[in-house]
Amino acid sequence: MQFTQTDIGIFVVYLIAIAGIGLWLSFKDKQKAAEDYFLAGKSLPWWAIGGSLIASNISAEQFIGMSGSGYVVGMAIASYELMAAITLVIVAKYFLPIFIQKGIYTMPQFLEQRFDKRVRSGLAVFWVLLFVFVNITSVLYLGGLALENIMEIPLIYGIIGLAVFAATFSIFGGLKAVVWTDVIQVVILILGGLMASYLVLQAIGGTAFDGFVSLLEKAPEKFDMILDKAHAEYNNLPGLSVLLGGMWIANLYYWGTNQYIIQRALGAKNIQEAQKGTVFAAFLKILLPLIVVIPGIAAFVLGADIGKPDEAYPWVLNNYVTTGFKGLAFAALIAAIGSSLSSMVNSTTTIFTLDIYKPIHKDASDKQLVYVGKIVAALSLLVGIIVAPMLGALDQAFQYIQEYTGFISPGVVVVFLFGMFWKRTSANAAFWVVVVSIPLSAALKIFTPETPFMDRMGFSFLILSVMIIAISALENKTADAKAITLEKNLFKTSNMFNIASLLIIGMLAAIYALWW
Repeated sequence: MQFTQTDIGIFVVYLIAIAGIGLWLSFKDKQKAAEDYFLAGKSLPWWAIGGSLIASNISAEQFIGMSGSGYVVGMAIASYELMAAITLVIVAKYFLPIFIQKGIYTMPQFLEQRFDKRVRSGLAVFWVLLFVFVNITSVLYLGGLALENIMEIPLIYGIIGLAVFAATFSIFGGLKAVVWTDVIQVVILILGGLMASYLVLQAIGGTAFDGFVSLLEKAPEKFDMILDKAHAEYNNLPGLSVLLGGMWIANLYYWGTNQYIIQRALGAKNIQEAQKGTVFAAFLKILLPLIVVIPGIAAFVLGADIGKPDEAYPWVLNNYVTTGFKGLAFAALIAAIGSSLSSMVNSTTTIFTLDIYKPIHKDASDKQLVYVGKIVAALSLLVGIIVAPMLGALDQAFQYIQEYTGFISPGVVVVFLFGMFWKRTSANAAFWVVVVSIPLSAALKIFTPETPFMDRMGFSFLILSVMIIAISALENKTADAKAITLEKNLFKTSNMFNIASLLIIGMLAAIYALWW
């Protein structure tokens, strides 16, 4: 990729500025208390929460992975973004009030309050392994792939560079440094991403609007939101199951129980700020297909000369983004990678320190906990550097992430839903769901390989739901001793929240009606 001095200057200034701000925030406030390091002192306003949610969520797996899937599948892959918008509304209204009322730091901590230490420890271990070996490694790999394709930096050096960049504000500053750098990065992410889409559409049609119309005319099949069984990618996006089946499980898991996402809301000033921030993120999710899917479709229409789909977005940057904007667009990609990495690392350390280390070392001081958190952050990045290059054989990395996260997500969603909303759910029932979850998902993959992974998630969810109901019904004839009491007005929300939620639902209904 041909970078001018202007592009390089913009890119380098951005990297130095973000790393500098992150380090300044880290050492400006000596975060000795665990609440300061892991939950930003519970001081976050709504706009910081919403911006950080999106910055943490959007990474190389979207810019590179989802654009690659857009190249192959089209707008149908955007269902992950669009369905997430309505999921965020549900999480804000029904999940956050319970979590914040409980005053928790981590998701496993909630599970101990509701069930017992076995459930907490089991899922804590699963989450740490998932974050390190799936999330952190895949983001490092996709980011390194982008650096290799765009700047011809060898993959391993790109991976190391990204890990060092993320380390500057994720190891030393805790959640506060991560969130405040996210606020800056989400602005660059959206501006740079929109600019890349605008320029490639302009190249296709003379204006961005005409370019979009041209995409609709030249590749109408790429705008089918619901795929039929004859489609080559049906196994990844199985028709109506996207709207009615497994994708709900993936989204409820990710947005409602995933530590590195929900941690932002847990750090809010109060429940109102958490809910406003979450619904703000929902609006941004509806915008994101323009940034992460349209470039992939454009690359298909333009006949991109690429070796595999995940090279579509770098190809667009290389060929259609002009001087100056190229540096900004590439900075947006690095912003997305850096913010997601730092969020994943921070949450890995939070769960390990508070849910695995602290229960064993009960007398550990806040200073010791923060120190352990920093060590684990460094180790998780080191493991990511070692494992990430092994993902090079993947074709569409985004689908890999979704499928293998789906091994744990049905069990997690079952445990949380029944734990929060059915008082008879017992600790033993939750524990056995945790134990059986991964083997069940693996068995379904081995014995029903022809079944789409999203449908397998749905089947797993139903089987585990029957299990938790059966065991709980045998053990508890009435409410469990640790059942959650849902107080009157707990789920009451402001008029502004309700109006925003209706707008989001209306926008989603219009999109699916238009491109059904």
